[in-house]
Amino acid sequence: MLDRAFFARDSVAVAPELLGCTVTANGVTVRVTEVEAYREDDPASHSFRGRTDRTAVMFGPAGFLYVYFTYGMHYCANLVCGATGAGAAVLLRAGEVVDGVEAARGRRGERVADRDLARGPARLAQAMGWDRSDDGADMVGAVRAGVEAPAVLAGPRTGITKAADTAWRFWIANDRFVSPYKRHPKAPAAEAE
Repeated sequence: MLDRAFFARDSVAVAPELLGCTVTANGVTVRVTEVEAYREDDPASHSFRGRTDRTAVMFGPAGFLYVYFTYGMHYCANLVCGATGAGAAVLLRAGEVVDGVEAARGRRGERVADRDLARGPARLAQAMGWDRSDDGADMVGAVRAGVEAPAVLAGPRTGITKAADTAWRFWIANDRFVSPYKRHPKAPAAEAE
């Protein structure tokens, strides 16, 4: 199991190390295949404008779950990182359900393919049974290191308009449980290399 010290580091360092790890909650275990890092100095982060009632959990301590509601219909879940007061977290973007498939399917729908049970941040949160009532849940003890270190790729984060080209999205190379990249239509043109 990963301890609090693992999470009490820069979210950009923690994020790729979460790939291949498993997260267990509410009778479902997911192998993490894709994540995104966010920090307080990042204009795309919920913590960028400072601590609010909504974002309080994101400011630590590390190792807790930050859950938010988006698009008026979905929940997304993050693992809080960094020092207390840092306002940093790693968004769990996608994973493979490795245990509790029936529970996940019960939440996601009987006809959902195994590949799509947790492929995308809203799908992952739904498969895990997370909502705002889980905001602030202690996840130390629920996250376990992976069996082997996967090949990791990095690129721009998905669906954001600010800092859209910051390469803080990490995923396991050639893994079929990674979600497709989608640039937000209102994001500025990609920055030249």
